[in-house]
Amino acid sequence: MKTKITTFFFSLLFVSALGIAQTDKPITHDPVVAKQGDTYYLFCTGPGITSFTSKDLKTWTKADPVFEESPKWAKDVAPGFNGHIWAPDIIYRNGKYHLYYSISAFGKNTSAIGLVTNSTLNPEDDNYRWEDQGPVIQSVPNRDLWNAIDPNIIVDEEGTPWMSFGSFWTGLKLVKLNEDMDAPAEPQEWYPIAKRDRGENIPDADAGRAALEGPFIFKKGDYYYQFLSWDYCCRGENSTYKLVVGRSKDVKGPYVDKEGQKLTEGGGSLVIEGNENWYGVGHNSVFTFDGKDYTFMHGYDASDRGLPKLIVKEVNWENGWPVVEPMD
Repeated sequence: MKTKITTFFFSLLFVSALGIAQTDKPITHDPVVAKQGDTYYLFCTGPGITSFTSKDLKTWTKADPVFEESPKWAKDVAPGFNGHIWAPDIIYRNGKYHLYYSISAFGKNTSAIGLVTNSTLNPEDDNYRWEDQGPVIQSVPNRDLWNAIDPNIIVDEEGTPWMSFGSFWTGLKLVKLNEDMDAPAEPQEWYPIAKRDRGENIPDADAGRAALEGPFIFKKGDYYYQFLSWDYCCRGENSTYKLVVGRSKDVKGPYVDKEGQKLTEGGGSLVIEGNENWYGVGHNSVFTFDGKDYTFMHGYDASDRGLPKLIVKEVNWENGWPVVEPMD
């Protein structure tokens, strides 16, 4: 199984590097989107942070990666780093686009979340320049039982920025950021926001069986909704990814599902899962554009060797909970 997963992972590297000029379902992993002017900018896992643009959320054109060269500090965190940057998140605040990203060794918590900023997303603008701010948080095997990967930023009603993040180990975390959003605020505040059974007698450096990752917190009405992915990505036809959700009136939680089960106790209400056409779907983001809420995620396409493709769906709300159409 390990060989199969590794083979699929490196085939994804090749396809991501090759790219597709224009398509309605680009090869995509872990997508996030921002809109500037009349253009949507998508950022996702890939060499240097892969990017696409679109005018209509339907047809996407491959753009240049964010990093022409790898972050200088990356190999200090993960010595085997090969330029493939994971799971970005983007937010506009204080006059700049803040693009967070993950540096990690596959399957390990040898990881860090970094930050790169730009005043514009338009490469034709004279002010277009990505400036790396370095690492924000870092996890180290046998020191930390959490994984510094899959960042998402939410600004609460008081204007305080928070970062949710995590994958496997002891689950997903929330940390309060400073005003510049480039480090944890002092004194530090950390909260658990989702957790599954890790198993017993698991070495600290082992991810364990607690298959959850990719938190994304979205405010709607009175609630903060935490979306997260359960089960396994990155396995092609053996991928079992699915998307679940919980909600809380406090950004710090506790988040509960429709049955009232806390996400920190294994709770989560299903939003969407794979079918015979898509082996698994997950690692989503949610944004409001022109008065409509959309979720962006990737799914493993059964008609194309299980390659991960972009999925865009409108989010509707019923009885205070998000609803998206099932996969075709």
